[in-house]
Order: sequence, then structure tokens, then C-alpha cells
Amino acid sequence: MRHAHLTLWSGPQLSDRKLKKMVDQVSLSGALRTDLFSLQQTTRLGARAGEQLATGLQIRNPLDGAQEFFQSNALSDRAGDLTRAKDGVDQAISTVQAATNGLDAIDDLTQQAEGLARAARSTSDPAQREALAGQFNEVLIQIDNIAQDAGFNGTNLVQSTPDDLPVALNETGSSSVTFEGADSTSGGLGITPTTFASDADIDVALAQTTAARSTVRANTGGLSSGIAALQTRIEFTQNLTNTLESAAADLTNANLNEAAANRLAIDSRQQIGLNALSLGAQSESAILGLFG
Repeated sequence: MRHAHLTLWSGPQLSDRKLKKMVDQVSLSGALRTDLFSLQQTTRLGARAGEQLATGLQIRNPLDGAQEFFQSNALSDRAGDLTRAKDGVDQAISTVQAATNGLDAIDDLTQQAEGLARAARSTSDPAQREALAGQFNEVLIQIDNIAQDAGFNGTNLVQSTPDDLPVALNETGSSSVTFEGADSTSGGLGITPTTFASDADIDVALAQTTAARSTVRANTGGLSSGIAALQTRIEFTQNLTNTLESAAADLTNANLNEAAANRLAIDSRQQIGLNALSLGAQSESAILGLFG
């Protein structure tokens, strides 16, 4: 077959140098270069589509889209800061809840103390009054113990030297609220130990316990209202965080359906490109065959 090609050639004989130049020109012809470049482009697009399907991301680094990449990072960073602020609010709620739990128990004990004073007022027996006074004073000790134990994470709003609790509500701390502590021990509430030796002593104890219960309930109401406000803030912060994270994802996430369709189309184009390149190479090889 090779001999047949040689017999068909009737032109002048070519030198080795001219033949090599012709071979180089044929092998790197414009058509073949175009087919090869197109195939390389298609291959890169296919790899990109494959990465999108594998990672779910359209923008993975600034080279894929600098504006979208940095905008997404900024939104994600703020969402992270808000999440940390929300965690701080969660901790604050636990601290305030510990205080309200303590106040609820103190309110019950104060009510018991008031009942003991009324029982003493209803009897004139000194022995009974003395016994009731001993129980009354024991209740005051329990009130003090609960007040000292009603803290959380090192913060106690109702102990004898109460802490204040500042709470940052946003990521910069520009929005905040402070819960002020109140001494809720028996002394802080104005209840003093007694002997119930006289009606006047009992009347003083009754007045003190009544006023203490009013104070405790007012403090409990204020803290409970604060907890409700913090919970509302947590819901707002969570919704805002979700919005920011969704917006960040929209900037970088790939449309998987679109990426899959692109991959199929690119695979088809790649196959067509390979066929075109193969046919072009075969055609030029046939021409080269004419020269041996």
C-alpha cells in the first residue's frame, strides 16, 4: 500500500529538510490546533462541572469569583459572630433562671416564716412562742443558704453580695442589657431573727415577712420579664443568622441540576471533539503517507 502511494506521486523530489518542514506544518495545522484547543477547553469545563457536583460549590476560591467569594465570607463571618453572641445570651438566660428558681424557693420560705409568726400571734404560751421563734429563725438560715446557692457559671444575682449581669445582644456589643442583682438573703430582705417574746416582736416579724414577700415577687417578675426578652432576642438572632448563612450559600453554592445537565452536555461535546481531532489527525496522516 505504501508503494502504491509512491507511484502516484509525480512531482519533483523533496529534500529531507523540505519534507520535515511539511510534516511539521501538517501536524500543527490550523484546523488541528483549533480542534485541540476546543477539546482542552471542553475538558477544563468538564472538570469544573465535576468539581461542582462533587463539592456542591460553584465558588470555591477567589479565582472562581472574587466578589462572590469575599461577600460570602463576610456574611458567614457575621453569622458566626451572631452565633457566639446567641450562645452568650443562652448562658445569661441560664444565670437569670437560676436566680428566679432561688427567688421562688425564697418566696415559699418567706411564706412559711410568715405562717410561723401568725401561729405565734395566735398563742400566749411562752414555750410555744419560743419554739415557733426557733423554727422561724431556722427558716431564715434556709433562705440565706438558698440565696448563696442560686448562682450559675460563677454569677449570682441574689446572694448577699449580688453580681450584676451584662449581656451583649449583638455581635459588636453595641446592643446590650444589664441585669442588676439584689440581695435576697433574709438580711437583704429585711427579716431579722426574733424570739417572739412579745406581741410587738411578732408584729414586727409579720410586717417584715409581708414586705419581703412583696420584694421577692417583684424581683422575680422583673427577672422573668428579662428572660422572656432574651428568648425573643435569641429567636431574632437565630433567624438573622439563618438568613445570613442562606445568603452566603446562595453566592457560592452550585445549582446541582444545572451542573449535572452541563456535565452531560460537556461530555457530549468532549466526545465530539475527540472524534473531530481523531478524524483530523487521520486525514493529515493520510497526506503524510503520500510522502512515505
